[in-house]
Amino acid sequence: MSARVRAPELRGRGWLNTGGRAVTLADLRGKIVLLDFWTFCCINCLHVLDELRPLEEKYGDVLVVIGVHSPKFEHEKDPDALAAAVERYGVHHPVLDDPEMDMWQQYAAKAWPTLSVVDPEGYVVATMAGEGHAEGLARLVDDLIATHEAKGTLHRGEGPYVPPPEPGTPLRFPGKAVALDGGNLLVSDSARHSLVELAPDGETVLRRIGAGGRGRTDGPATAATFAEPQGLCLLPPHVAEVAGYDVVVADTVNHLLRGVRLSSGEVVTVAGTGRQWRSTVDDHAHDARAVDLSSPWDVAWYDDRVVVAMAGIHQLWWFDPIKRTAGMYAGTTVEALRDGPLPDVWMAQPSGLSVSADGSRLWVADSETSAIRWVAGGEMHTAVGQGLFDFGHVDGPADQALLQHPLGVCALPDGSVLIADTYNGAVRRFDPETGQVGTVADGLAEPSDLVVTAEGEVLVVESAAHRLTRLAPGALTAAGANTVAGPRHRLERKPTDVTAGELTLDVIFTPAPGQKLDETYGPSTRLVVSASPPELLVEGAGTTTDLSRRLVVSGDVAQGVLQVTAQAATCDADVEHAACHLTRQDWGVPVRVVTGGATRLPLVLRGLDE
Repeated sequence: MSARVRAPELRGRGWLNTGGRAVTLADLRGKIVLLDFWTFCCINCLHVLDELRPLEEKYGDVLVVIGVHSPKFEHEKDPDALAAAVERYGVHHPVLDDPEMDMWQQYAAKAWPTLSVVDPEGYVVATMAGEGHAEGLARLVDDLIATHEAKGTLHRGEGPYVPPPEPGTPLRFPGKAVALDGGNLLVSDSARHSLVELAPDGETVLRRIGAGGRGRTDGPATAATFAEPQGLCLLPPHVAEVAGYDVVVADTVNHLLRGVRLSSGEVVTVAGTGRQWRSTVDDHAHDARAVDLSSPWDVAWYDDRVVVAMAGIHQLWWFDPIKRTAGMYAGTTVEALRDGPLPDVWMAQPSGLSVSADGSRLWVADSETSAIRWVAGGEMHTAVGQGLFDFGHVDGPADQALLQHPLGVCALPDGSVLIADTYNGAVRRFDPETGQVGTVADGLAEPSDLVVTAEGEVLVVESAAHRLTRLAPGALTAAGANTVAGPRHRLERKPTDVTAGELTLDVIFTPAPGQKLDETYGPSTRLVVSASPPELLVEGAGTTTDLSRRLVVSGDVAQGVLQVTAQAATCDADVEHAACHLTRQDWGVPVRVVTGGATRLPLVLRGLDE
C-alpha cells in the first residue's frame, strides 16, 4: 500500500470571495476540498468552472471548491485583473491568488486546468488534468462522504465563500458589438447573460434582449436567456429573410448559436445541442441542431456562410442559416500555431473574427498564441504572433511585433486591421502593405472588440471598464499611431530534466468509481505525441492507442517541448443504460536534456502516480 500524501498548506498573495480572510487547511478539516488550478485566459479552465457548478450546488454542505489562480500571461498576475475575471465568469467559490505559481509547484500541476481532491482528513486522494471529470468527481465525492461519515470525520455546514457586492453599471463585461442599420449598436452584455441595444452615442440603453439570468430558454426578449454570450453577426438581408432572424449570436457557455429577430427581439436556437463537443474531427455537414459545439466565441459572414470561432476546440466552423447545417472549417483541435491548408492548421482559442472590405480575407484573433492570422484561398497565414508562450507589447515589423492575448480584430476599409490587444490594454494596427504594427491607443481596460460605424468612427468594447469607448479622431492616421518597444515575455515554466536516449512516457488514468474503460466503438484510449523542435524526438512521435510509450530523446537538442494529447473513453459499469464519458487533456511539457536526467515522464490524466 502506498503512503498517503498530506496536502500542502494553502499560501498565496491573497484571497477573493472570502470577505478578506485567509483560509487554511485547518479551517477546511472535515470538508472535501477540490482545488481547481486555473488561469483566466484558458478556455479549458472556463469549461471546468461550468462543469463544477452543479457539484457545488449538490454537495454544498460537504464540498468546498477553491480556485487556485496560477497565471500564464503577465496581465493575469495583476490582482485587479484577477478580481475582474472572478466576477466576469461568475466564480462563486473562494479563489487563492498564486501569482508566482508556488501552489502549482507544490501540488505538482503540469497543465491548465488541474484538479486535486483533498479528503476531510487533509490528504490528497486524487488528481486529474483537463476537463470532463464532473461525473467521476460526483462518484468520488459520494464515496468520500460514505467513508468519512462512517469514520466520523465529515463535518457538514457552510463553507468559507462570501459573495461580493452586486455592481450597478448598465453593462457588465460586454464582449462584442455590431453596428445595426440605422446607426444603433447591439452589444453582448456577457456577465449579465443578455444583449443590449444602444443608441448611436454608445451609451443610451434602448432595450435589453434576455431576462438577465444564466440559461438557454428561447422566446420573447423579456423571457429568453443566454449564458455569457459573445460574438454577433448581422446576416445579409436576403439570408435573414429566408432564415427568419437577423443576427446570429455566439452563446458561448451554452455551446449554442442563437438567432435574434430584431423587429421583435425573439430568440431562437439555431445550432448546437447544448452539449460540449467531445467527438472526432470530420469534414461532414451536420444537422445544425443535432451537432455539439464548444464555446463559440465569435461569428462572421464569410464565404457565403457564418464562420464560427470555436474557441473551445481551437478550430473554425461554418454554419449555413438557410440549409441549417454546420461543420468544421479549419483546424485539427491541436492547440498550437501552424499555418497551411485549412484542414491541417493549428490554432489556440480563436476569439475574434472580421472580414476585409472586399470580402476576400477573414481575419482571426488567435488569442492563446497572441497572434493575428488570416484566411484566403483555402489556407491560413500568420501576420503577427510567434506561438503559445511568446507575448508582449512590441511594435515594428510584424515578424518581430508581439501582442498579449488579443480577443478582437476589425478590418478597415483601407485594408489595414485594428487589433483589440486585450491583455496589453491597447488597440494596435497592422498594415499589410508596409508589414508594420503600431499602437493606436493604450490605457484601456481589457478591450475585447472594435466596431466601425457608418460614419467611420471606431468604437472599442472596453470590457473591464463596462463601456464602449470612442477612439479619438486622427488616431488611425500614421501620425496618430505610436511605436511601442515594450517588454517581451516568454513563459518559462520549470523544465523537466530528462536523459538522452530512452524515456518512458506514462499517462496515468484510473476510471472514476463506478466507471470502466469503454471499448464499444474501438480502443478506449488514444495518445498523440509530438515535439518542438521536431528533432527533439528521435523515436516516439505519432498516434497510438496505448497510454504508455517508449520515446527516444536526441542528445543533440538541449531543450524543447513535448506536446502530448491523451484521451480516455469510459462508461458507467453494470448499468443497463450506461452513460458514456470522454476525458481529454493537452500538455506542453518543457524538457531539458541533461546527463542523469529522468528516464520516465509521468503525466496524470486521472488518478495518482504511485
